[in-house]
Amino acid sequence: MSVSLIPVSGSSVFRRERSVQENYNYHQDLRDPGLRRRKYNLGTTTPVMLRFGRPRRAEGHVAFVVPGSKSSAMASADSRRMGNGDSVGGAFQLYLDSLRQELRQKDPTLLSVVVALVAVLLTLVFWKFIRSRRSSQRAVLLVGLCDSGKTLLFVRLLTGLYRDTQTSITDSSAVYRVNNNRGTSLTLIDLPGHESLRLQFLERFKASARAVVFVVDSAAFQREVKDVAEFLYQVLLDSIGLKNTPSFLIACNKQDITMAKSAKLIQQQLEKEINTLRVTRSAAPSILDSSSTATAQLGKKGKEFEFSQLPLKVEFLECSAKGGRGDAGSADIQDLEKWLAKIA
Repeated sequence: MSVSLIPVSGSSVFRRERSVQENYNYHQDLRDPGLRRRKYNLGTTTPVMLRFGRPRRAEGHVAFVVPGSKSSAMASADSRRMGNGDSVGGAFQLYLDSLRQELRQKDPTLLSVVVALVAVLLTLVFWKFIRSRRSSQRAVLLVGLCDSGKTLLFVRLLTGLYRDTQTSITDSSAVYRVNNNRGTSLTLIDLPGHESLRLQFLERFKASARAVVFVVDSAAFQREVKDVAEFLYQVLLDSIGLKNTPSFLIACNKQDITMAKSAKLIQQQLEKEINTLRVTRSAAPSILDSSSTATAQLGKKGKEFEFSQLPLKVEFLECSAKGGRGDAGSADIQDLEKWLAKIA
């Protein structure tokens, strides 16, 4: 007697097993050997199979099977066939799981590589932008009080010759060939030193400044120290406020004169004066010039001012635009020329 195999419905395994168990309990009387060959529909969507009174579930089909019969062999073969299918499906599932795990493992690495490449690209673009902007800032501003020797330094750097100068009320500019192997050039701009003009011209040219050379009369420094410190305070504030902070040099000029102060002494005196200015201006910010920022402050709060506290590097050097052997002599500006070659 052949037994047909009934397809299993799409119910979940949990519901199917539960239905089998409930119907098995209900049909305990099927243990009678005379009823082994009967096939029952137990009133559920999941058919069941009883073998010696016990339900047997085959993957995909459920039926009553008599031991040793042809139907039993067919069911066993079908069960083996379905089992082999499960093996293939299981292997494929394992492959998918392995592939998924591998992708999960590779994704962080791939993401890191992409992030690194993007960071490098952005860095290169930013560096190119800064370099192009920096290359457009070729101006070197010569600033200082009147009679500090700015104009003579300007002429000496351009021509190497001595020339009598006088106080000017306007700026002077010229291209200066830097003494280095790259053959680069800078634009020297000599700004007026008169008190009523210097801040106005500084405001006009400071955005294009690659460097600022603050010229100090070393011989007259002791009597001009307060005026020098006030002007230097303003120039430093303006320089720090720029997006691209310029290089900054304090050129202690007129070292050929006997009474000239050394660069070290000038630095110490300026630090003391700027510290005093910082205290007085922070106490009364309303007296600040309208072009400056009232909340800006040089140095570290609560500490004595030093140039090393500034976000820009301030360097000092000694020079003499006139030279030590009179008007016909050569100027002592070699250190200044080296500094310009360094920042070009």
